[in-house]
Amino acid sequence: MAMKIRLARGGSKKRPFYRVVAADSRMPRDGRFIEKLGTYNPLLPKDSEERVKLNMERVQHWLDQGAQPTDRVARFLEAAGVLAKKERNNPNKAVPGKKAQERAEEKAAKAAEAAEEAAAE
Repeated sequence: MAMKIRLARGGSKKRPFYRVVAADSRMPRDGRFIEKLGTYNPLLPKDSEERVKLNMERVQHWLDQGAQPTDRVARFLEAAGVLAKKERNNPNKAVPGKKAQERAEEKAAKAAEAAEEAAAE
């Protein structure tokens, strides 16, 4: 059975609240889970102790059993010192969108034309 430690959404519309659960990866996101391991409330400030609560003994138990944490849960565990920090690389993050690139090219072309006219005079 492929186990995951993941978030299950609760809360009302536009007021998210998540449970950190150990679940079979084939089950729906908010569906059946095996054990509740903690909570995550993204509406609280980042420095609040209530934002992420985890039962570390049970989390460690499931990790020892071979459960794989999702990306977001892995970040929580890295912050808690349970998992080693993983190097992430997103080279496309800083690249502007297509329209912004087109605008930048047009601006550079106009600047080059203006420089040529100034040099010709």
